[in-house]
Amino acid sequence: MRYLILYLILISLPGVFLTLFDKAAAKRGARRVPEAVLMGVGALGGAFAEFLAMCIVRHKTQHAKFMLGLPLLIIAHAGLLYYLLFVLRLFGEF
Repeated sequence: MRYLILYLILISLPGVFLTLFDKAAAKRGARRVPEAVLMGVGALGGAFAEFLAMCIVRHKTQHAKFMLGLPLLIIAHAGLLYYLLFVLRLFGEF
């Protein structure tokens, strides 16, 4: 269980960092982080933290790809987590 939590923290940090970096690059007119990279980090488990960061700094909030895609990934991750913890009992007692 602690490895799962550690993984989610470690994958969330790059998601938040990339979101903040992309916001700063957008303001400067500099090279941006590709949308596929942002969505990829979200798909790997960083969707919740990335979505929060986007809402807090108001970045990509007009893009349906992110405002619908990341919440759908969050729901999918929650379903997977439920399945792993309660159906397969993969991580034992916690």
